[in-house]
Amino acid sequence: MHATIWHNPECGTSRKALAILQETAGVEVEVIEYRKQPFDRDTLLKLIEDAGLTPREALRTRGSPAEELGLVDGASADRIIDAMVVQPILVERPFVRTDKGTRLCRPQEKIFDIL
Repeated sequence: MHATIWHNPECGTSRKALAILQETAGVEVEVIEYRKQPFDRDTLLKLIEDAGLTPREALRTRGSPAEELGLVDGASADRIIDAMVVQPILVERPFVRTDKGTRLCRPQEKIFDIL
């Protein structure tokens, strides 16, 4: 099985999800450090859609400038996505995609749904 994780090594939940992937037999892991290799709009939209979320649900508000940017209350989905593409810190983490689906693995145990 192939798995891709959009990873932030500074995030404990992301590190735990990556460890689960690396410890699971038969899983080939691709790690994308999305703060170094930012999302393009289409990829981000597809991840959010495939995970069954809205852009607002994928918005990281804690430890990000989301509130200061006016994204928390009343911002359109397009405005949120545009901001996430420019400032990847606004994307909640980690997103994981496997052959069985895509999840925002917060908490990290959600990864088991797609393994």
